[in-house]
Amino acid sequence: MRHSVVTRRLCPRGISHGYFQSFKSRTCPTSQLASRPGFGRTYAPHPILVFSRSASKVSYEQKAKELNQQGVDEALSDFDEAIAEQKDKQSRAPWHRQGADVPPVRRQRSAGAMTKGKLLTTPSRLLKLVVPLTTSDHNTDRKDVAPLALLVHPQQPLSYLERLIQSELPSITTEKGENRVPAVVFRAKEAKNDEIKPDKQTPEEQDKKPSLGDGSVQSYSGQGREGSGQDEGEFVKWSASTEIGDFIRDAARAKEFEIQIEGFTDAIKVGVPSFNDRTFYLRQKLRKTSRQISDMAVIKKECDEAAHKAGQRIAMSGCGLLIGYWYVVYRLTFETDYGWDTMEPVTYLVGLSGIIGGYMWFLYHNREVSYRSAMNLTISRRQSKLYEVKGFDLQKWEGLIEEGNAIRKEIKAVATEYDVEWNEREDEKDPAVTKALRDDRKASKDDDGQSKEEDDKDGDDGDKK
Repeated sequence: MRHSVVTRRLCPRGISHGYFQSFKSRTCPTSQLASRPGFGRTYAPHPILVFSRSASKVSYEQKAKELNQQGVDEALSDFDEAIAEQKDKQSRAPWHRQGADVPPVRRQRSAGAMTKGKLLTTPSRLLKLVVPLTTSDHNTDRKDVAPLALLVHPQQPLSYLERLIQSELPSITTEKGENRVPAVVFRAKEAKNDEIKPDKQTPEEQDKKPSLGDGSVQSYSGQGREGSGQDEGEFVKWSASTEIGDFIRDAARAKEFEIQIEGFTDAIKVGVPSFNDRTFYLRQKLRKTSRQISDMAVIKKECDEAAHKAGQRIAMSGCGLLIGYWYVVYRLTFETDYGWDTMEPVTYLVGLSGIIGGYMWFLYHNREVSYRSAMNLTISRRQSKLYEVKGFDLQKWEGLIEEGNAIRKEIKAVATEYDVEWNEREDEKDPAVTKALRDDRKASKDDDGQSKEEDDKDGDDGDKK
């Protein structure tokens, strides 16, 4: 048994047992080995072998540490270079947002993605431009890009809108290796001819040649994106100093206008708002104000009618008093012993006292000496009492009337820009509201010295349409 154990211990792996037997026959026998002291003990590895193994292990660990440190140094170097590049871009174009130079990630195309810009209105009377900046994306299968929304005022120039768009774009590199902000150009479609013609013409109209007297003024339809048919004409570049409102008014003849960004082949199409789009919130606000005016107009009408009836009763009472005074003077003069000699000074003094008392009354109330002034004062006092009893807020009524006329004026201004006719009755709904607004316009005068005839003409626009 010991012999077999020694054989397994001394026979290295890979050497045949027969070879080991021949080797064992040439060496000392097993019995002699067993007789030696210390045979069968387990000895520690040789110091030289242990040192070589530990040295190779240390060398591997050192190489791993050096390789790891090399990767860390490369990452820190790349990070420092990225920070330096961003600082350089911030110094050249500080308005760039963070991450503007990062290319978009390739994603699957979305069927509901936005591919065309929109120009919308807001309740604050500003214009909201929603632009899908997909022109900077070189992936042809991706269109699901978050659009950019910008708020602009119609009186601001196109250069302001240009700066807003440029602040959201990465800089481009020129042929000389210089980085700069890309240029933004706005184009609107211009009609082929100076006059607007129908799509179909009769043979006589086709044979007719235009003359110099036909005119060269272009008309505006105000339909914008709601227009039908094909838009004819070429896109014309507009100056950056043009007001946004004027640019939109001219572009309303077509369905859209273009925003061309330098460095990209495809232009961004933006739908032009129509007159209904531009005045949507204004007309909604006018309808809301009109409903409030209509509800209060019912109460006001009842109070006004009652006050006028009270004024008429007071006037009739004064007339009855004068008739009674005439009858008393007649009876005392011709049917009593007083006679004309006595009643003449009495009537004179009574009449003079009435004139003096009435004149003092007009002076006290600071009114014009006339029947209308006295009647209006009497009616207004009666109205105030009835308003208080019915719970009618006169200040709120005046504020609503003023607000309604202000909104109406803004809508009329937009209608003038688009050269369209706006029927205010469709939005005011109630003829009583139209009458109340018109009466207020007639009663008030503009601060710029507008004449009364112009006020009447402006106030009767709703009745003529």
